[in-house]
Amino acid sequence: MGWFENGWGLSLVVFLPLVGAAAVLAIPKANEQAQKATALLFAGASFVLSVVLAIQFDYGSAMDFQFGTDLSWISAINSRYIIGLDGISLPLLVLSTFITVLSIIYSWEHWPEPHNPKAFLALILVLATGMAGTFVALDLILFFVFFEVVLLPMYFMIGIWGDRNEVTLPVFKRTTEMRLYASIKFFLFTLFGSAFMLLGFLALYFKSGDFNNGVNTFSMEVLSEIGRAGLWGATFGFWVFAALFLGFAVKVPMFPLHTWLPDAHTAAPTVGSVLLAAILLKLGTYAFVRISLPILPDQARDWAPAIGILAVIGIIYASLACLAQTDMKRLIAFSSVGHMGFVMLGIATLTDIGINAAIIGMVAHGVITGLLFFLAGSMSHRYHTREMARLGGNQKLMPVMGGILGFTAMASLGLPGLAGFWGEFMALLASFNPLEGLSESLFRTLMVIGAVGTVLAAGYLLWMLQKVNFGEPGEQWQGHTFHDVDAYEMAAWAPLIVSILAIGVFPRLVFGATNDAVVELVAKAFGG
Repeated sequence: MGWFENGWGLSLVVFLPLVGAAAVLAIPKANEQAQKATALLFAGASFVLSVVLAIQFDYGSAMDFQFGTDLSWISAINSRYIIGLDGISLPLLVLSTFITVLSIIYSWEHWPEPHNPKAFLALILVLATGMAGTFVALDLILFFVFFEVVLLPMYFMIGIWGDRNEVTLPVFKRTTEMRLYASIKFFLFTLFGSAFMLLGFLALYFKSGDFNNGVNTFSMEVLSEIGRAGLWGATFGFWVFAALFLGFAVKVPMFPLHTWLPDAHTAAPTVGSVLLAAILLKLGTYAFVRISLPILPDQARDWAPAIGILAVIGIIYASLACLAQTDMKRLIAFSSVGHMGFVMLGIATLTDIGINAAIIGMVAHGVITGLLFFLAGSMSHRYHTREMARLGGNQKLMPVMGGILGFTAMASLGLPGLAGFWGEFMALLASFNPLEGLSESLFRTLMVIGAVGTVLAAGYLLWMLQKVNFGEPGEQWQGHTFHDVDAYEMAAWAPLIVSILAIGVFPRLVFGATNDAVVELVAKAFGG
C-alpha cells in the first residue's frame, strides 16, 4: 500500500506508457511482434495499475485527493509536481488507460498505411501518458505540459497515416490531401486555444501572490481557495475566465470552435479517431470542472448562461449537420459535437446533478463513440468506402458487425438501460433546476431545446442504421465474401459492449466515485 500512498503508483500509471514508447523505439524495425507485445505490456500494466488504484480508492473520502504526491519541480517559478486522484478524475483515468489497451489490441492486425507499427505504437503510448497525466495533475504548469503532450502525437497520426483523398481548401482554392489539411487545422486550432489558456494560467500565477503572502503559485488547490474567497476581482476574473474558456472550448470542442473536429476525425486513421473521440475531447470538459469552476466560481456563475446557450446551439447544429452527411465517419464525428454539448449543458447548470451528468456523459461517450469509430474503421477497411449509400445491406453481409453497430447506435441515441442515457437525461434534469441565481426560465428553455436535440439524435442514428444495415446489398457487392468480425476486433470491442451495458444498468459504477466529490465541489465553489 505504501507505494500507492506516496504517489509512486499514480506516477507509474502515467509514465509507464512513456517508458513503453522508448522501449518500442529501441526494438529493431523488422521485429514487429516484439514491438506489439512490448506496447501491449506497458499499456496493459498501466491499465491494471489504474484498476488497482480504483479498488484501493477510499470512496468514503472521494472528495479528497488520494495516492498523490507534492514534489519540487521547477523551483524558479514555484511550479511543483503535484498529482492526485479524486472521485472526479478516477473514472476518466481508468477510461484513458482502458481505451489505450483496446486500441493496441485492435491495431494488432489492422495497420493503416504506410505500414510502420513501431512509430504508430510509440505515438499511441506517448498519447497515453499525456492523457493520463492531464487527469491527475494538480499544478497548472504540469497540467499544461500534459495537456499539450497529446498535440504532437495526434498531429503526426493524422498527418502521416490519415486519409489520402484530395480535398479543396475552402479559402485558397487549392487541392491537397485530406490528411495534411486536417492535421494542420487540428494543430492550429489547438495551439490557438492553448496560447490563451497559458495566458490565463500566467495571469493567475502573478495575481496569486497578492493573496498568498507574496508567494506566486500554480497550485490548483491554493488558487481554488483564493477563488472561493472571491478575491480575484470582477474585471481580472472575467478576462482570465475568457482566456481559459477559449483554451478549453477548442478542445471540447464547443460551437463555434468545433470546425476542426469533423475534418480531423474524417482524416484520422481508425485508432486515431477512437483516441480523439474517447479521451482527447474529455480533456477540455474535464478542465472546465477541475480548473474553471473551483478557481473562478464567481465568473463561472456569470458565464454559465452563455455556456448553456452555446452548448444547446451545438446540440441542435450537430444533429442537423449529421442529417446532411453522406460519410459514415463524418456523421459520427458531428455527433460528438452534440454529445459534448450535453456535457457542457450539465456543467453550465453548476449543480451537483449537472456536473455528475457531465462526468458520466464523458465516460459514456468515450466507450460508445469509441466503439462507433472502431466499427466505421473496420467497415471502411472491408468495403473501401465510407459512403453510407454504398454500404446498404451490411446486416446480411456481416451480421455480427451489423448487430454491434445497431446496439452501439441505440446506446448513442440515449436508449434507457444503456450508458448514453444517463448523461443526457440528467443534464436535461439539471437544467430544470439550475444553481440558485441563474435564470430558471432560460435554462428550462435550454432543457426543451436540448430535448429536441435528443429526438434529432435518434433521427440521424436510425437514418444511418437504415442506410448502412438494412436493405439489400448493392450490385457491386454481389458475389463478394466479407469476413465478419475477427478475433482481434472482438477482443477490442467486447469490453466496450460490456461497459456500455454495465454503466447503463448500474450507473453507480461512475456515480459511486463522482457524487461526493461533485457535491463537495459545488458546495465549496457555489455554496450549493
